[in-house]
Amino acid sequence: MFNWGQDIGIDLGTATVIAYVKGKGIVLREPSVVAVDSNTGEVLAVGKEARRMLGRTPGNIVATRPLREGVISNYTVTEKMLKYFINKICGRFVFAPRIMICIPSRVTEVEKKAVIDAATQAGARKVYLIEEPIAAAIGAGIDISKPCGNMVVDIGGGTTDIAVISLGGSVTSTSLKVAGDKFDEYIIKYIKKKHNVIIGERTAEDLKVNIGCVYPKMQDAEMDIRGRDLIDGLPKTITIHSSEMLEAMLEPALMIVDAVHSVLEKTPPELAADISDKGIYMTGGGCLVDGLDKLLQEKIGINVMIAQDTVSCVALGTGKALDNLDSLK
Repeated sequence: MFNWGQDIGIDLGTATVIAYVKGKGIVLREPSVVAVDSNTGEVLAVGKEARRMLGRTPGNIVATRPLREGVISNYTVTEKMLKYFINKICGRFVFAPRIMICIPSRVTEVEKKAVIDAATQAGARKVYLIEEPIAAAIGAGIDISKPCGNMVVDIGGGTTDIAVISLGGSVTSTSLKVAGDKFDEYIIKYIKKKHNVIIGERTAEDLKVNIGCVYPKMQDAEMDIRGRDLIDGLPKTITIHSSEMLEAMLEPALMIVDAVHSVLEKTPPELAADISDKGIYMTGGGCLVDGLDKLLQEKIGINVMIAQDTVSCVALGTGKALDNLDSLK
């Protein structure tokens, strides 16, 4: 496959990397996990392969997520991961691709530079950055160029980005390090405290996806999980109910609600009026937690809508923003 330089939009997420190629749509969706041989520094697996290894590796192999809470925590591994994904998307190319990467709304200059450097080292000809809530709004099909307020709550794996957008830019925004991963952490803590059983991140995620909720359910669902008993150290199977998940997950969910509340408090009155008419848009994989939209709607008193194809919203928006590079520069 021989390509001239392509334009690629990348949603560099804490949990998943999604890539969009101009003219082709979404071409790659892989977990952002890398398995590295700690003796040689060689990358053994990236993406789905590496995710299977999480928590199951021998001493010399380390399976890690190079991004924590929306920012790069391991620069070298992130660069190798990006290089792998770019090569997978582009094949052999004559010109290096132009890449647009989205970042959480409140990142420091140092964190921005780390993303640009990693992408440049990985083979990008030119790197552009776009804030996640703006990309999410474009991906959700909101026309952000008009002078009226739109509120987007983008809940990813590592960060929740909340922004009020008008005339193509964010008027007030915040980024908090409470998102999908935080729910998993709280589930692990809760099960350790209540059942004296230790479970891993993957089991916690399965619980969250299958029976997790932050708003009381009509029917109590249940699920069997295996973990290690803290008392005798042996494997143990326990049954968890969704009512327990509600207890475990409510605290981080309320942190997100509080953050939305504080952004609304700082919003100019005219834009706040627009938001109360139009409602709040939720995007990102984290907003699929059962009942999160109902909880937010009940606490804030504004209609809440979940965007179509929430998981890909940011990547789609990043890709669409590449088409309008001149107006966004």
